[in-house]
Amino acid sequence: MHAELPLRLVLVDPPAGVQFAIQKGHGSDYESLFVQQRQRGDITFDFSVGVADHAKNGSPNFRGPIVQGPAGARFIYIDVGVYAGQKDTPWSRRMKIPLEAITWPLVRKTLSKPGHRLAARVAGTGKDGGPNCATVQPLGPWTVITD
Repeated sequence: MHAELPLRLVLVDPPAGVQFAIQKGHGSDYESLFVQQRQRGDITFDFSVGVADHAKNGSPNFRGPIVQGPAGARFIYIDVGVYAGQKDTPWSRRMKIPLEAITWPLVRKTLSKPGHRLAARVAGTGKDGGPNCATVQPLGPWTVITD
């Protein structure tokens, strides 16, 4: 199977005045997509990633320029502050959102009808009161939603 999987990442209550973006590309050769700052409440990112069969363990193999990491341990980066192109901020962070909890049943359910999207909510604020960073696990399970 090869398909485009629509995803939604929601940053729950991120700090105001800080830019957040989805990273496309790797290392220092990247661009920040969907750059946003909190206006009220949460920040939402809607995008798609490729998904294909994974020969080694049968789990989904996420692909494309937004996907980071080796097969079996894929993730999405959310760029924060300077990494998201913001010049007037002390924040230079990234959030690593693991994709390993996304199973084939979730993928199939999402792709079964047009207008479905797989969504996760992650904390936008870290323990230090600034933007969250490092590996950030979803606040609950990935869920299938309708747009």
